[in-house]
This record gives sequence, C-alpha cells and structure tokens, in this order.
Amino acid sequence: MTVIDLNVDIAEGFGAWRIADDDALLAVVSSANVACGFHAGDPGTIRRACVTSVAHGVSIGAQVGYRDLAGFGRRFIDMSPGELVDDLLYQLSALQGMAAVAGGRLAYVKPHGALYNAIATHEAQAAAVVEAVTTFDASLAVLGMPGSRWLALAEEAGLETVAEAFADRAYTPDGRLVSRGEPGAVLHDPAVVAQRAVRFATEGTVVAVDGSVLAMPARSVCVHSDTPGALDLVRAVRAGLVSAGVAVESFR
Repeated sequence: MTVIDLNVDIAEGFGAWRIADDDALLAVVSSANVACGFHAGDPGTIRRACVTSVAHGVSIGAQVGYRDLAGFGRRFIDMSPGELVDDLLYQLSALQGMAAVAGGRLAYVKPHGALYNAIATHEAQAAAVVEAVTTFDASLAVLGMPGSRWLALAEEAGLETVAEAFADRAYTPDGRLVSRGEPGAVLHDPAVVAQRAVRFATEGTVVAVDGSVLAMPARSVCVHSDTPGALDLVRAVRAGLVSAGVAVESFR
C-alpha cells in the first residue's frame, strides 16, 4: 500500500489571536509542524498543541523560523550563520521541553516561511540549519523542498531527509512555490487541493502554472493552517488519499 504523511502548521496563534482550529486539524493529520515562538506561537498555544498531538498520536515537529513575529516569519533576514544557529537551537530546545512535558517527543524539524524558501538556494543559511539540527539531535528527521540545498546538505550530514510537497500552493516551472503576492499562488478549492495531494502520493508529479508536469517525489504533503478554509482542505485531502487507497501515516 502507498503511504504518505500529511502535515500541517500548528500553534501559529499568539495570545488572543487564533490562526486556525488547531484541535480540529490535529484530529485529521499525521504530523504537526509546531511553531516555536519566533514567527508565531505563545507558550500556552505551543503546549496545548503538543498535548493534543500526543492525544491523537500525531508526530511533533519543530517549525523553526526567523525571529519575526510582526512579519509572521515570511520576510528574509540576512543574518550571520552563527546567529541563525543560536536562534534555531533556542527554538528547538523550547519545543523539545514542551513536547516532553506533554508526554511526547520531538521527531523532526521543518523550517518555516522565508527561512524555508531561503535555504532552498542560500548555501550559508542552509548549512547553518543543518549545523543546528546535527548539534541539537542528529536523530531528528528534516523536511524540505525536493532539490533544495537544505536537503542536499542535510543528507550529506547523515540526517534523515523527507521531501515534501504543498497541496495548497501553486508551483513555478522550475519547481519552486509561486510567490504569495502573485494571483493564484494559494489554492482554496478542496477538490483541487485533494486531487493534487493524491497525485503527489500516487504519481509523484505536479502540474505547474504553465501547464508543464514536474517530478515531485514526496513522502509528506503539507496544507497551510492559515489558508482560508484550511480545515476543509485538510479533511478533503485525507478523504481523497484514503479513497485512492493511500494510507496516511507519519514518516516517524
């Protein structure tokens, strides 16, 4: 049977502000990319996400990012590799503690937003993220974009790498995500998003915005929790995968 992981960003609210229904999302997915407080997430929100993840048997991943609450971590920061390593170690340590208190454990690392996009090609920052993970716990798996420098360097360092694809985002002909500022960059139709997820799982391909078919080998499929109607999208994706005979299970 074909097996694929379904991950979603979790704990991205802050204080009185809520981005998504984390509890409902965690009842559907197999892996949770938990914000670590730098791009989003406060201690209470993060702890609740860990507790709920453990209750549902969902793998806990650290969604580390730039220190940019105002920009939701979606603005590139030109920082030194050493400073980036320190910031990532701080975030990993915090989430590891919260996961342990909840009776769970940290299973993987997935960079967020602008950092995720930057390390697809930015050699120095990609190397810094690899250094942070290997220094902290080399047994952790890492998620990233297929063909990215980040995953290449992580594999060279002996880390378990997991390629992922985005069901709710459009792709350019070179296999990158269409900028969020462009029309059609974010997909909202549950049927379309589910169909794309099934194609990732069964064919390992995606149709880019110009109509070309790209190879997109993925062990995990992501839906963003801040996409409007995210819960409907995630439910449609899971239902579509199951209907296609694809088992939804965490890679960990």
